[in-house]
Amino acid sequence: MSVVEKTGLPPGAEAPLVTGGHTFASISNKISEIVERKTSMVWLLSFGAAFSFVLLLIGSIGYLFWEGTGIWGLNVPVGWGYDIVNFVFWVGIGHAGTLISAVLFLFRQRWRTSINRFSESMTLFAVICALMFPAIHVGRVWVIYWVFPLPNQMGMWPNFRSPLLWDVFAVSIYFTCSFLFWYVGLIPDLATLRDRAVTRVRKFVFGLLSFGWRGGNRQWKNYELAYLILAGISTPLVLSVHSVVSTDFATSVIPGWHTTIFPPYFVAGAIFSGFAMVMSLAVVARKLLNLHDFITVDHLEKMNKIMLVTGMMVGYAYACEFFIAWYSGSIYESFAFINRAFGPYAWAYWIMVTCNVLVPQLFWVRKWRRTVAVMFVASILINIGMWFERFVIVMSLARDYLPSSWDYYKPTIWDVATLVGSFGLFFTLFLLFARFVPMIAMSEVKAVLPQADPHHGGTH
Repeated sequence: MSVVEKTGLPPGAEAPLVTGGHTFASISNKISEIVERKTSMVWLLSFGAAFSFVLLLIGSIGYLFWEGTGIWGLNVPVGWGYDIVNFVFWVGIGHAGTLISAVLFLFRQRWRTSINRFSESMTLFAVICALMFPAIHVGRVWVIYWVFPLPNQMGMWPNFRSPLLWDVFAVSIYFTCSFLFWYVGLIPDLATLRDRAVTRVRKFVFGLLSFGWRGGNRQWKNYELAYLILAGISTPLVLSVHSVVSTDFATSVIPGWHTTIFPPYFVAGAIFSGFAMVMSLAVVARKLLNLHDFITVDHLEKMNKIMLVTGMMVGYAYACEFFIAWYSGSIYESFAFINRAFGPYAWAYWIMVTCNVLVPQLFWVRKWRRTVAVMFVASILINIGMWFERFVIVMSLARDYLPSSWDYYKPTIWDVATLVGSFGLFFTLFLLFARFVPMIAMSEVKAVLPQADPHHGGTH
């Protein structure tokens, strides 16, 4: 993993998107075998470890329902703690999948084909983790259906001025569109697994899931039109969903939150953290499943460049917040940001700055940008930094307008258990996906092979 991989191409030459001399048949064999072969011991051990954290999550949520939100470290000024931090973090993680698939598809970036499938899956699993936190933080979770505009005998309607309701609509719509986009892209590959199935059960299941796909011209035409429409719908959602989440903060009167920079700042940070998570997963999957021919160092380098750009946007936003606080002339705003850098949570602030601003600067150097070990460690640090970014923002609550109400927020063991359990849920779902669904979009990868060009070989 630590070896610097080189293309060996002359300067200016375009690197191949798929290496190893693959054909249409070898791509189907290589990717389908991951699903068809016997379950490996590495997968079983990984799944067992991840699922043990899911059990921890179930236990901590069960105790929360029994005892109430008093088991968390919330106090009088800090009414939101790890629950809102984790919610915003996981929503941000879910951004890169749709960005890679939808936005890069509309811009005809063909390098997306090797990484779009598992980044889309990552989006779904991250959003599932995110949706859990607004649901469990309300206290009386058994009446969570009140946030939906359902007819009821009391004639009550949800409070549309509540940020909680905005989250429900924004994230639910994002999840629905992302799921449809993911599933439509899967249909040709599910049909491939159906055609290769050797048991009646597998043939029935994959036949059912592939909706009778035969690969005819009319089916391909309808498929590509549906995929294009869903990409067009999903693209503005990438920008809107985290803007809505940031507006939860921006519409309040808390010093440090009441600012219009939040929507673009949150979107840039979401893309930044999402790509970091895709990088972490891609490096591990590439190594364990021997996917070097499909996820090349050029793919990883392009993601590093995007992380470098979005990391600088996040760093600019950090600096801009200080300028706005000074320029506003408000002593409360100025104090909020000085307090972030030098107050009781200064340790969290400087972890955030180090991970999110300094670490991405490594990618200015081409050698480090193409060194797998460096990019893997950097992606982990960036995700840590982005979690602390949300922590620092939420901890503005600890010191508001009234010094008499100031207090120091400390998470309890149940806060930590819920956070760790959410990671367990995410990795459990991802491992199930990697075991039972093609991780690489076979039909799309075949389309970027030289053989897919009708003029290939001079036969036309």
